[in-house]
Amino acid sequence: MLRKNFVLGAIASFLSFAATVLGDNVHALTPDTFDGVLGSKPALVEFYAPWCGHCKNLAPVYDQLGDAFSTKKDQVIIAKVDADEHKALGGRYGVQGFPTIKWFPNGVASAPEDYSGGRDLESLTEFVTKKSGVRSSHKKVISAVEVLTDSNFEEKVKKSGKHYLVEFYAPWCGHCKNLAPTYEKVAADFLKEKDITIAKVDATTETRVAEEYGVTGYPTIKYFSKDGTVSEYEGGRQEDDFLNFINNKVGTQRAAGGLLRSEVGRNVKLDEIAVKFTKATDPEERRILSEQGANLAAHLMDSDKNARHYGRIFQKALDTPDFALNESARLSKLIKSGTVSSNQLDDLVIRQNILTSFHATPAAAKEEL
Repeated sequence: MLRKNFVLGAIASFLSFAATVLGDNVHALTPDTFDGVLGSKPALVEFYAPWCGHCKNLAPVYDQLGDAFSTKKDQVIIAKVDADEHKALGGRYGVQGFPTIKWFPNGVASAPEDYSGGRDLESLTEFVTKKSGVRSSHKKVISAVEVLTDSNFEEKVKKSGKHYLVEFYAPWCGHCKNLAPTYEKVAADFLKEKDITIAKVDATTETRVAEEYGVTGYPTIKYFSKDGTVSEYEGGRQEDDFLNFINNKVGTQRAAGGLLRSEVGRNVKLDEIAVKFTKATDPEERRILSEQGANLAAHLMDSDKNARHYGRIFQKALDTPDFALNESARLSKLIKSGTVSSNQLDDLVIRQNILTSFHATPAAAKEEL
């Protein structure tokens, strides 16, 4: 009986260890597994706390880092430790805040060094490769954030005839590192907009322009209107906060992910007819409403180019009651496919927005008559 319990215990321990090591490309370590997993291999270890906001922001990036080195696990280790639960393990390496990231050049026997670089995938990947000599499978992504310097600031910002949102940052600044992934998303959201550019300035090296605009802390974010006025950005640091600010300032209508907002392209009067048309069950009433909607759409086309979509849908839906639902599903697949050019994508989103008024209560839309 004792032998059986011993064997079962050993199996359970092995399965627990295997799940810890093999269940993810980031090794989740405990005091029992730390030394064994690191061994003498170079390793990057994040000491985190589940409740830590900065740790939560870093989590998806750190998982991607693990994926980037997943085929090189025999050469370099990417790991993490819940140092809130395993306080003694964190204390062993002087962890006092979260997240703390340490590089172990020769595994557990080596003295670790603190990682103080950026918390984006590019920075972390470059650090591990530089330190270990191991190349990742990660393909470098070109940043959507424009880099400004003392030498090009005047030409780019003051003479371009465009609006600029500019972050003045310091490479060592923790808040700047935390902001970086969100700021990159915001820049990507507005890539298709010709009237606004999202940019950044390393204020520790580009000191002339930083001093000119009174930058004394990091990050400092300023909005440069194309009319020459400069204002401080004092909003939140989430993607939607920046989107709302820029949309209001510039007159754009972008949503998170870069697609147009759900109300873009909609027209209140045409939506009202579309809802009545969709609810109508009498064939004659549907014909009259379809004709009414198509005529109004034709009347509005000079002032609202998107009205043409309504006219087409009224005609198609009269002959095929399920047209709006089927077409909406088709467009949704196209939008998500990633095969559509950026020029076509906005038009597809507008068409899908309009289609929703033929099978749902209309959302906020513009009124043009």
